[in-house]
Amino acid sequence: MVRSSDPGRFWDRWAERYAAAPVSDPESYETKLAMTREHLTPQSQVFEFGCGTGSTAISHAPYAGRILGLDASAKMVEIARGKAQAAGVRNVSFEQGDILGRPVEAASWDMVMGHSILHLLDDRQEVIARVFRMLKPGGLFVSSTICMGDMARVIGWIVRAGRGVGLLPSLNVFSRATLEVEMRGAGFELDEVWQPQGRAKAVFIIARKP
Repeated sequence: MVRSSDPGRFWDRWAERYAAAPVSDPESYETKLAMTREHLTPQSQVFEFGCGTGSTAISHAPYAGRILGLDASAKMVEIARGKAQAAGVRNVSFEQGDILGRPVEAASWDMVMGHSILHLLDDRQEVIARVFRMLKPGGLFVSSTICMGDMARVIGWIVRAGRGVGLLPSLNVFSRATLEVEMRGAGFELDEVWQPQGRAKAVFIIARKP
């Protein structure tokens, strides 16, 4: 049984189904893409961690200079590379790895993206601090995060039970308010905080390094 301590292997098992699944809220997804593109230029150097099968990176490719996607799952990366090749996208590349396992590229990126990933990390605050260091002054951290602490209490019980038997990956329960505090605590200014109607919707944040 694959447990949350090995996220790469866990997501390898689900990669094909993940890639085939439709976007659950296409309207919100398109809104987030549009909000992000307002900050991209043909010179933008973009890093995405937890990139999954690469759909968001590939979608932004025409608007950026270079995008590097990183994911813990070898299978996710394999699918992402295949999608980029099929789409003829040349300015996006994908690697397997962990953001905390890479050398710190201080002040090297114009934008770092982390979508549907922060709630999967036990070391979330350390990752946010790493992102701050990676960004150039004025650079942006763009994230979309499920804040399960704002949902019914039973969600927390289900999450903890699922993790205990290895049926769920590492899932962490925290509120939108907590995430905003952590972002500001790392030094970020919050330029945009947007959440579609409903507590179950992900919180979309564009945070700026001063």
